[in-house]
Amino acid sequence: MNYLINGPENSDITLAFAHGAGAHMDSAFMERVAVGLGERGIKVVRFEFPYMQKRRETGKKRPPDRTPKLLNAWREIIADLGGPENLFIGGKSLGGRMATMIAAELEAEETPVRGVCVTGYPFHPLGKSEPEYLRTEHLMTLKTPTLICQGARDAMGWWDEVVEYGLPDTIDFHWADDGDHDLKPRNLSGRTMRQNQDEAIEALADWLKTKATS
Repeated sequence: MNYLINGPENSDITLAFAHGAGAHMDSAFMERVAVGLGERGIKVVRFEFPYMQKRRETGKKRPPDRTPKLLNAWREIIADLGGPENLFIGGKSLGGRMATMIAAELEAEETPVRGVCVTGYPFHPLGKSEPEYLRTEHLMTLKTPTLICQGARDAMGWWDEVVEYGLPDTIDFHWADDGDHDLKPRNLSGRTMRQNQDEAIEALADWLKTKATS
């Protein structure tokens, strides 16, 4: 398994951070988050799911692996990095959703991770916000501390949709003002994508440091 590592090697906090469905672990978004957290003293370990590794090798686009294979990849990463008790896990979009799912499984096995961080949780597919399409069932009973950094107008979970879901208090939110799935605001908002992303990185770092000592 190939990793990209940012931040101090001897940090007390390690975050394993997975990519989204369509971009590599070294995409601009992933790079900004990893470097930003690393500069704040957090060790960030990026990796790629098997389908993305194949895409890198062949140059051909491939759809994401099925959920069981993605979760197995998470299990391998967690074991390789020292076990769940030593790790925070998370990711962007698909990677973050899979992180919450494996966190729920490990919780049921009484071997929980330290916490979960997600940027842009895909609460539902694009254009399908009806209850039958929601990806929240496992979140409703999740006890592992979780932070979701979400754009307020993310097409996979707008603010006014998500606040009605009744998610448990174990899930904290940081909302990016007028942000989309990459936390990018519209020009008319008077904000920039960098502002939103930097504020999300700061929120992630503060949350991780708080949870690591609680």
